[in-house]
Amino acid sequence: MLSYTAIGLITIYAGSLLMLWYFQERILFQPPAGVDTSPVSARQVRYRAADGAELFAFVVGECTPASTVVLAFHGNAEISRWLVPWASRLAHETAACVVLAEYRGYDGLPGSPSYVSSAHDARAALDCVVDSLNASPANIVLFGHSLGTAVAAELATTFQPRALVLQAPFSSAKAMAARMILPGLRAFFRIISRVHFDTVARVREIGAPTWVVHGDRDLVVPVRMGREVFAAASQRGELLIVSGAGHNDVAEVGGRTYWSWLVRAVRSQATPSTTLGARAGMRSGL
Repeated sequence: MLSYTAIGLITIYAGSLLMLWYFQERILFQPPAGVDTSPVSARQVRYRAADGAELFAFVVGECTPASTVVLAFHGNAEISRWLVPWASRLAHETAACVVLAEYRGYDGLPGSPSYVSSAHDARAALDCVVDSLNASPANIVLFGHSLGTAVAAELATTFQPRALVLQAPFSSAKAMAARMILPGLRAFFRIISRVHFDTVARVREIGAPTWVVHGDRDLVVPVRMGREVFAAASQRGELLIVSGAGHNDVAEVGGRTYWSWLVRAVRSQATPSTTLGARAGMRSGL
């Protein structure tokens, strides 16, 4: 017969699982509070998802049918307008048109973000790029940071982009959940999870080259996950490990080496697998 202590521990554990089931998408998607009205040097395009959700994206650079278009998805606690300076530099370095997609529930958009809605929002952004900006799917490069890497990888299984470029990717939602301080969570993951991101599985399916960059001091998504994603890719571009970089400062710490890597990724077609290492002065990656 179970003791009162054991019953109490089981109750607490079951309650923790129930709370995680209920709040999991609030943990995954964390829109910054409020609406950012700061001006940006980019034009805004508005469109709707298939389920009717109102969305927008910022467009940096000139989009023509012949242009390379970088469709970028940001991380969970960011908003697209904050990436405009990054997009401006990328457009300057590559002459690409950079489209910064926003998710529902972020930066004043109505709705609540979820695993299911992220797929709708990503597809709507792709349709806008093709239908409204007249981009050729063969000229589209998908970029993602953190949460956005999973969104981009899922989208890349629905069409053939020129390349998939991932900055600080996590290997899977299950692997990230296992990092939480809750013993045995992996065993219950299928039962409680509504979030099925699995970037390792997705890159195995994708015919376009996968490029990965990761900071070796990333405390949010460990660098081993970036290596796992790159190793799993059916087609590999280059892996860049930025020494001394955390989760959000890869571009700043990597400096010129980061930008050279990103320019090659955007301009790439299919390339041989390569591994690089970097810091403000650089070292071997693996």
